[in-house]
Amino acid sequence: MSFLNTTDKKLWRLALPMVLSNITVPLLGLVDTAVIGHLDSAIYLGGVAIGTTVTSFLFMLLLFLRMSTTGMTAQAWGAADSAALAKALAQPLIMSLAAGLLFIVVRDPVSQLASGFIGGDAGTLEQARIFIRTRWLSAPATFANLVILGWLLGVQYARAPVILLVAGNLVNILLEVWFVLHLHLGVRGAAAATVISEYVSLLVGVLLVLQVFRRRRMSVRLLLEGWRGDIRRLLGLNRDILLRSLLLQICFASLTFIGARMGAQVVAVNALLMMFLTFTAYALDGFAYAVEAVSGEAYGAREAGKLHEVWYASCRQAGIVALLFSLVYGLAGQYIIEMMTSLPSLRQLADHYLIWQVILPLAGVGGYLLDGLFIGATRGREMRNSMAIAAAGYGLTLCSVPWLGNHGLWLALCVFMLLRGITLWHCWQQHQRRGTWFDH
Repeated sequence: MSFLNTTDKKLWRLALPMVLSNITVPLLGLVDTAVIGHLDSAIYLGGVAIGTTVTSFLFMLLLFLRMSTTGMTAQAWGAADSAALAKALAQPLIMSLAAGLLFIVVRDPVSQLASGFIGGDAGTLEQARIFIRTRWLSAPATFANLVILGWLLGVQYARAPVILLVAGNLVNILLEVWFVLHLHLGVRGAAAATVISEYVSLLVGVLLVLQVFRRRRMSVRLLLEGWRGDIRRLLGLNRDILLRSLLLQICFASLTFIGARMGAQVVAVNALLMMFLTFTAYALDGFAYAVEAVSGEAYGAREAGKLHEVWYASCRQAGIVALLFSLVYGLAGQYIIEMMTSLPSLRQLADHYLIWQVILPLAGVGGYLLDGLFIGATRGREMRNSMAIAAAGYGLTLCSVPWLGNHGLWLALCVFMLLRGITLWHCWQQHQRRGTWFDH
């Protein structure tokens, strides 16, 4: 009996390019941490950690642009509707550019407000403000890239995410090493490298979209006309996913904010350890993206059998990948930490919390896959409700922090991951029993 059946191989054909391209994103974060972590003070690493957290918290609120675009594009792909494909790109693209310009305008007051809210070491907060003021210049490109990536995933152009993400992230890594280590621009140089890379990614993304249009013999005029029409469904879906993303970002941002109040060492070590979780998340998201594309295509074509085959294959293969991550972190975690920072105090402190990085891949794998399933079916309301339950569980578990300290933060995150998967699984099973998955 073959280890990989036909459906498994098809899943890997879609998922593997996305896994490889996704891994370049935390690789970039790893380079950020390694480059800044080798400067002569923990305030630089802490400042980047806080600045990145604030940026991620607000930027990722617009993650609905990618998620809704993928779902609606995949459904149009399954229905073979060229006009709907163009509309699924044009409308969110306009929204993304408008939002990006707004973020540029408000970046200074937001950086001051965030510093006052977080509190903590003054030097660390100043580095965070420097990071935000520069990094947010990339907002229009960052948000447009979310839309383009979502659209390319929806049309199952498996190689496109590799090209888009790898090109931008390689530019980022090379520029960051040059700006920080050779030009000695510090935190500002790290942020500037990201800004330039986002606009490079946008250019590459536009070229990839035009390539898809040519291959399908679609007129660019469809794209120019795609902004018209009813956008109420898109706005409703984006509202639910926005609320879901807000809860998600609040939970993750609180790790940094609460850690910052425990001291510069804790916030810095948590930034190091989050690199483990980020690698896992982006790798497993490769499977989630494949499920998004197939789930949306199946929804558009009303093919339940195809959906079930890929779902079971994703569970098998992603489960194996999650287990491998846990084993690698358990066996080589200390060596990875040593590569990420040369500060002995951070290395020693990180060893105390490494066990959580072994547990989290297995705790979170179900939530990643089920997110993909529900995104493809554009079931934003159920995703929102599931996230609300998981966030409530996270908040209750934070009550353990006065007794468990930083271990309490990681325990809360583990509970959060588990509840995401459990609640979405319950919804999925209800739809299967009732036969209502396509009644939406």
